[in-house]
Parts: sequence; C-alpha cells; structure tokens
Amino acid sequence: MTVKKMSLNNPSKRKIIWSAVIFAMCLIIICSQFSSEVQWNETIAYCVMLSVLGGAFELWQWLKTQNRTYRFAFGTGLFGIILIGWANGAVGIIGSENNPANLLYVAVFLVGLIGSLAARLRAGGMVFTLIAAAIVQFLIPFFALFIWPAKASWGEAGVIGVIVINSIFAMPFVVSALLFNRATKISEKKSF
Repeated sequence: MTVKKMSLNNPSKRKIIWSAVIFAMCLIIICSQFSSEVQWNETIAYCVMLSVLGGAFELWQWLKTQNRTYRFAFGTGLFGIILIGWANGAVGIIGSENNPANLLYVAVFLVGLIGSLAARLRAGGMVFTLIAAAIVQFLIPFFALFIWPAKASWGEAGVIGVIVINSIFAMPFVVSALLFNRATKISEKKSF
C-alpha cells in the first residue's frame, strides 16, 4: 500500500480547501439573510477572511517549493508585519492606539504588499522590497513629528523613545532582506 503525497500539483487537496472556503462563504451569506444579527459589512468581512485563509493555504503550498533560506526570510518579514500590526493595534507605537499618527504604519504594509507583487515574490526583488519597508518603518516617526508635533501625542516614550522602538521594529525587515539576499545567492549557485 502506497501513501499518496499531497503536493501543489495535486489538485484534490486544493479542491477540498477551496470547496470548504466557498461552502463556508455561501453558508454565511445564506444565514445572514435569515438573521438580523449579522450585518452586510460583517458578511463581507467574513468572506474576505475566508478568502485570505484560502490564499494563505496557496501561499503555504508554494513556499514549500522554495529553499529553506527563502522560507525563513519570508517568515521573518511576515513576522515583522504582524509584530507592527499587533503592537500598533494593541497599545499604539506613537502614543496611544487612538493616535491618528499610528495610521502611518499602513504604509509599511503597503510597501511590502506592492513590492512583493512587483517582485513577483522573487528573492532578488524581495531584498529591495524589505529594505524599502525597513526605511519606511524607520521614517514614520519623522513624518509624524512634522504632521503631529504636539508632545502629548508621543506618550511616555517621547520622540526619542518612539524612534528607538521604530528602529527595533525595522530590524525584522533588515534581517529578512539579508536572508533573501542569501536565498538569491543559493539559487544562483544551483542554476550553474
């Protein structure tokens, strides 16, 4: 008896995952028609979350085809984005979580997303994307300083503390860029 290994080329696993995602979306949409508890914007949000889960599965399957250094680089960059989102949403990086200056951190996410799409997730392009994300992360307090200069908006950490915290939050992007650079060199060696 042989065990069939599931891979990206095996469409049965993908069909199961996407069928479950579509079934759950249909169930949410149907249930929202019979209940006033779920609003239309919540229905859309749930469907988007399910689509993201399906996309995460596709990304995970694709990442398994990459070398270990690439996967570690990708995970490090993803960790950096999640860390910023978590810290910013929980307590805020610049002052409190209600400070409008914290909305500037969306730029880091956008740089990562647009850069990754432009690079088509190739290691060489991801190096530049993550360097750009680190630079944007580092510069956000300076933009906030010119836009919202009031001292009260910086919280107990103050301007210098926020700049130091931002430097720390930029480190995963720098490490990820270095790892992507290493992954590029590894793939170049394999091509020769």
